[in-house]
Amino acid sequence: MDVSGGSGQPRSDDAEPAEQPAAPTAPTDDAGPDPIDARTPHGTGTPAGEEPEPSAEPPGPEHEHGQTPGPEHGTPPPPPESPPGPAATGGPGREPAGMAKGQPPRRPREPGGGLLMGRPFGVPVYVAPSWFVVAALITWVFGGQLDRVLPELGAARYLVSLFFAIAFYASVLVHELAHTVAAIRFKLPVRRIQLQFFGGVSEIEKEAETPGREFVLAFVGPLLSLVLAGLFYLAMQPVQPGTVPGVLLAGLMVSNLIVAAFNLLPGLPLDGGRMLRAVVWKITGRPMSGTVAAAWVGRALAVSVLIGLPLLNYSGAFGGGTENANGMDALTDGLLAAVLAAIIWTGAGNSLRMARLREHLPELRARTLTRRAVPVETETPLSEALRRANAAGARALVVVDADGTPLSLVREAAIVGVPEHRRPWVAVSGLAQDLTDGMRVSAELAGEELLDVLRATPATEYLVVEETGEIYGVLSAADVERAFVRAMARPS
Repeated sequence: MDVSGGSGQPRSDDAEPAEQPAAPTAPTDDAGPDPIDARTPHGTGTPAGEEPEPSAEPPGPEHEHGQTPGPEHGTPPPPPESPPGPAATGGPGREPAGMAKGQPPRRPREPGGGLLMGRPFGVPVYVAPSWFVVAALITWVFGGQLDRVLPELGAARYLVSLFFAIAFYASVLVHELAHTVAAIRFKLPVRRIQLQFFGGVSEIEKEAETPGREFVLAFVGPLLSLVLAGLFYLAMQPVQPGTVPGVLLAGLMVSNLIVAAFNLLPGLPLDGGRMLRAVVWKITGRPMSGTVAAAWVGRALAVSVLIGLPLLNYSGAFGGGTENANGMDALTDGLLAAVLAAIIWTGAGNSLRMARLREHLPELRARTLTRRAVPVETETPLSEALRRANAAGARALVVVDADGTPLSLVREAAIVGVPEHRRPWVAVSGLAQDLTDGMRVSAELAGEELLDVLRATPATEYLVVEETGEIYGVLSAADVERAFVRAMARPS
């Protein structure tokens, strides 16, 4: 939608001029911005005979730095949770499937996902329920190994194994804190750290500004794991081999080496993939090129893990061999390889999806998505307000006082609930939502900044103002989501 030069009011290329009255019409996908229809308001339903468009899945955090072998990165800040989608002034669109008519966007959930363990550096750390499953598995498996090395422990070996599981995940937390500290150093917001089944995830909400920072942000995690492995090795030196401390230190040293080595593999979503992305970004000058290269390497890595891990274990590369192999071991190796491959493949795909989202975010601009609005006074009957809107070719109503100061916005969903025969006796003030500071949006906002503002104050409509404070129009959350869906549907 382009912006007309008259009175700061937005209109699309094919919209009728404001001074030429337009009769209410039913919404169509290829029409310009229609005036408010007194019978069927725009953006609140699906035209007859058409299937609703799928709603956009709100993207998650911009980056997720993961740990053995969980996903390293996931993806940028979401648009307003369930923001209805863009039909906007470029033509009324259809309400995404699953969006309740007239309902304001739901406030995003607070960061959670398990048991809150603390807030180092102000970042909440959660332990997901799946961690208790893997902790039990580690306790059982490591306990069996201890029985062969230290048979005199008896049942106490499981207490030692549990201690090992906790110490190992403490190492995972240190790995994730390294990413977090680097992100804070680069002024990137970190939503949370979560310890889960296959390691940990640091959810960083924004992308690094330069390839150098991206490289550092990714590298510090494996670096800290290598440092921890070295510290455990040094701690082993004065300890008698074959004792409980010696076995624990050796296990922690090896596990941190595995963590570092695995995360350095050059494919998304692992840290090594982020490092590869930074290198390609630096060479090409395009972050998207780096993401594509690292994501496809990550997918190739997933296939290699699926096929290669069972073969390596069967060949004796990990201390096994055909003479010691049995059906249960082969099944376990296959399942582990499949889970790891699925995690890597899915993470690589998510990284591509988030990169495409970030590439299209600048297309979301408040000025071009804003609906033309007409000011009406508090006691104006709804039927009269709709008549004025139709005459002006507008699609929104702003309630103002006698001096023209905006007080509230008439909710589109509320209009739907008023039968046509009652509209002459219903004042617009009874259908309006009072304006708060968060509902005043600058016409200059765009992309991620616009989404951040809308997410901070969930609402169905927002007043869009110029820098001078002059009313520019009304931005519908429905229009934002539909614009987001259409932008994501276009190829990069």
